[in-house]
Formats: sequence, structure tokens, C-alpha cells
Amino acid sequence: MKKVAVIGTGSWGVALATHLANLGNEIKMWSFNEEEARLINEERSCKFLPGLKVPDGIVADTDIKQVVKDAEIIIHVTPSRFVRSTIQQYKDALKDQPVIICSKGLENTSLKTLSQVAEEELPGKRIGIFSGPSHAEEVSFAIPTAIVIGSKDDTVIEEVQSLFMNENLRVYASHDVKGVELGGALKNIIAFCAGIAAEIGMGDNTFAALITRGLVEISRLGEAMGAQKETFYGLSGLGDLIVTCLSEHSRNRRAGKLIGRGLSVEEAQREIGMTIESVDNIEAAYQLAKQYQIELPIVNTVYDILFHGLKPEEAVKRLMTREKKFEN
Repeated sequence: MKKVAVIGTGSWGVALATHLANLGNEIKMWSFNEEEARLINEERSCKFLPGLKVPDGIVADTDIKQVVKDAEIIIHVTPSRFVRSTIQQYKDALKDQPVIICSKGLENTSLKTLSQVAEEELPGKRIGIFSGPSHAEEVSFAIPTAIVIGSKDDTVIEEVQSLFMNENLRVYASHDVKGVELGGALKNIIAFCAGIAAEIGMGDNTFAALITRGLVEISRLGEAMGAQKETFYGLSGLGDLIVTCLSEHSRNRRAGKLIGRGLSVEEAQREIGMTIESVDNIEAAYQLAKQYQIELPIVNTVYDILFHGLKPEEAVKRLMTREKKFEN
């Protein structure tokens, strides 16, 4: 059993901490929010996961260096926009522990992937990316789930698989770090679109088209950025895309529904109550498409919905009446 530091007390951080504590590991969690830490320590609850009793093997603290100090492995689970600034708070307290990034997204300001951010801030450290179709609401209640650890370092892969795997959580491995993380980041955009489509009354045919053509755009951009195409047809690509587009657990899908209802981004954010990664990711993907000179019609169209006032119904019409194409 290991001493594990979990950086972040959102729903995914608490779900992973719960899973690891139930396996007998000693878990310290860092929270930037004193009330979230108090709920975990005193009431054994998480406001983002109603009905969950947080196991006794979990302790939360707002002192990040104390959380990291004796840990054998770091599980980093903050919103993507805070990955760099949070690593900067604890990197001087690290020794040789592997750092596993469980956040999904891109750094909006630099357009870098989160593994690139981690490598810049932690030169020479062992880094992994943990991603796949894994709603926190289900992992926290031990519903069988399969996920992927992406790393260039086989010792990281072995440590993560040994730490997490049991009859409820199966962990596959990949050396295609960029593919694993881009699948997790870019599917948020398509899930956001799925929410808009659901709210304006689109049907099953529409969702099938959106998921299929969305996967084409994800893999097109991913390949341009150096990822392997086949990775996007695995758990961290297609698997995560399906579960995020079709499940009401998905806050990106719920956010899209709110936009489809006519709310602003700020109003949707307040309604969801947690970070909506897809909004930042849409901006980043739009800029990356221009940088790599590739065609991403769905990304470009949802960008116009968010930032240029395009009506969702007009967006559907625009996509459906594009010039004739071969599928492949």
C-alpha cells in the first residue's frame, strides 16, 4: 500500500481518492478551498458527489507542500487552466515521485498539452497521463470502468497499473502520451455540441453523425500534433467521446444544453457549479486548427456559437449544407 497525494478535491479527485482509499492506501488530498477540506475531514462528504461517504483513509489539507511531502506518488486533478500554477506551488517539495496528470484539457494561453506543461515545470521528473471514459459519479461507487495510463516511462505505467487496478477499475497502458491526453481534451468540445443538439431537439441520427464526425476532427488535429491515429479509436478517444456525449453525468454536455437554451457562458458556468473545460478547449482547438492549417468544421461552428452569436439552429444548417465531400 502507498502514501498517495491527490491534488484537487473536485469530483474526479475525490472519486480517485475514494477508490485508492478503499484499496487500503493512505490518501492526503490538497484543496484550495477550506470548506471543501472541512467537508471531507469532518462530514466525510463531497459537495460534488451527493450520497458518497468519503472513506476514513482520506485526509484533506490546504497546505499543498504538507500533502506532497511524504507521498510516494502524486495524482494531479485540478482544472486544466490551473495545472501549471498548482504544480508551481508544490514542485520544490518533490523528490523522485511520479506525477500523474488526471486533468483533461489544454492550456488555453499557450496551446500546450498538459503533459508539455508538466514537463516544462518538472524537468527530469516521471510524468503520466490518466484518461478515459470515467465519470466520477460511477468510479466513486465502484461501477466497473476501464481507463488508460499514458507515459513514456514503463516504471510509471507499472506503478499506476499496480496502484489502481482491481475488479472495478481496469487500467490499460499506452506510450502515445499525446494521443491519450488529446482524446480526453478534445472530446469535451463534441460533448458540448451534443448538449446543444439535445436541447434544440435533434435526434439519434444527429448524435451518431456528431460523434462520428467529431471523432474525425479529434483524430485529424491529434495526428497533426504528433499523436497516433489508432489511439483515438481506443478508450481515451472513442470511449471517452461516447460516454461524455451521451451521459447526463457529463458537465460539458449539460453546459451545452444550457447554451442551447439561450444562457450565456457565464450563466452556464454558475448553473453547473464546476469548471466547464469545453469552453477553454474550444478556444484552444480553434487556434490550433489555424496553426496547423487543418479543417475542423464542428469546432469552427461551435466557436461561432460561443463567440460570434451564431444561433444553434443556424449552426446545424451550416454544417449540413457544406460542400460535397467523400467521407474519407
